[in-house]
Amino acid sequence: MLPLMAFITAGGSGRDLAIDLGTANTLVYERGRGIALSEPSVVAIDSQTGEVHAVGDQARRMIGRTPAAISAIRPLRHGVIADFEVTERMLHYFIGRVHSRRLTRARVVMCVPSGVTDVEKRAVEEACIAAGAGQVNLIEEPIAAAIGAELPIAEPSGSMIVDIGGGTSEVAVLALGGIVVSESLRIGGYDFDDAITNYMKRTHTMAIGQQTAEDIKLEIGSAMAIEPELEGEVRGRDLVSGLPKTVRLTSEEIRAAYAEPLQAIVETIKATLERTPPELAADIADRGIVLAGGGALLRAFTGLISDETQLPVHLAESPLTCVALGAGRSLEEFDALERMGRGPRRRRFGSRGASFAR
Repeated sequence: MLPLMAFITAGGSGRDLAIDLGTANTLVYERGRGIALSEPSVVAIDSQTGEVHAVGDQARRMIGRTPAAISAIRPLRHGVIADFEVTERMLHYFIGRVHSRRLTRARVVMCVPSGVTDVEKRAVEEACIAAGAGQVNLIEEPIAAAIGAELPIAEPSGSMIVDIGGGTSEVAVLALGGIVVSESLRIGGYDFDDAITNYMKRTHTMAIGQQTAEDIKLEIGSAMAIEPELEGEVRGRDLVSGLPKTVRLTSEEIRAAYAEPLQAIVETIKATLERTPPELAADIADRGIVLAGGGALLRAFTGLISDETQLPVHLAESPLTCVALGAGRSLEEFDALERMGRGPRRRRFGSRGASFAR
C-alpha cells in the first residue's frame, strides 16, 4: 500500500493534479489528497479494431499472455511518448479513475526527464491537454525527485539526486531551486530486464518473457557481490527443443547479465560529479548522494555507488513515489513554476480529445 501524504493549502483547487507519467508506472497526485493512483503504464489494445481492453494493473497481467489480435503495450519509451494516441487514452483512463468529472480548467503539473527535446515536451503537453486539462506545466524529474526526497534545494548549497526509473536515469546537482549540472541517460530498469532476457538466450538457449526477467532481477539481483550469494529458478522455453525448461541461476550470473547498463549509470554519476563546481562538490561530500526511483531498490546499489564515488550514499525514504510527491508539492508553487518554465499551455475549448471507450 502506497503511503498517502496530503499537502493542503488554503485557496488551492482540490482538482489540481500532478502526474508522473513514467515508462514503467504512472502516478497521479491530487492536491489535498496525496497519491490517488499508482498503476503500470500499460495498455492492452486490439490491433485490428483499436479497442482498448484493459489499462494499468489489469493490462500488465496480460503481457506475454494475450491472443494474437490483442497487444499489451507500453506507450512510453525512455520516459517519452512513443505512441501519442494510446498515451492520450491511457491518461483519460487514469485521470477518470481519480476524477469522476472532466478536468475543465484544472491545473496539471507533468513530470518529464531533464534531457527531453522541445518536440517531446510538446507531445506530453498536448496529450495532457487532450485529456481535458486547462493548464499544463512541466517539471523536470530531478527537481521533482529532490523535492519529494525533502532535499534543501532552495538553499545556496549543493544537493545531488540520482533518479533511476524504468526507462531513464536522471542525475542532477541542484542549488538555489534549480539544476546546476545534470545528465539524462536513456537507460533504466527495463534495460536490465532486456539484458537478462538476452543473457538467457545467449548462455542458456532459453527464451523468457520480460515479466520473468523482472521477477528474477527482484528475487536475486544485486548491484555488487553480496554475502551470501542468492539463487533462484527461471522457467521458460528451450530455444532448441521448443519445450518448457527450468534453469537455476545465481545472483553472480544475473549481475554479469546487466553489467553493461549498470556500469553506464555509474559512469554517468561520475561524469556529473566531474562537472560539478568545487563549492557544490564540497557540499555533496558532506551530504552525500540521494538515490530515488524503482531502480535504486536493486540490492547493494547504494554500496556500489558509494564504492565508486567514495561518497556517502542514501536511499530516499520513498523511492517509488519521490517524483510524484515532489510534483504534488510543486502544485503549491504553481505560479513560480510558470515563471521558471515557458508558461502553461491552455486547453483548446471546443476540441474533443479521444475517449477511452470507442
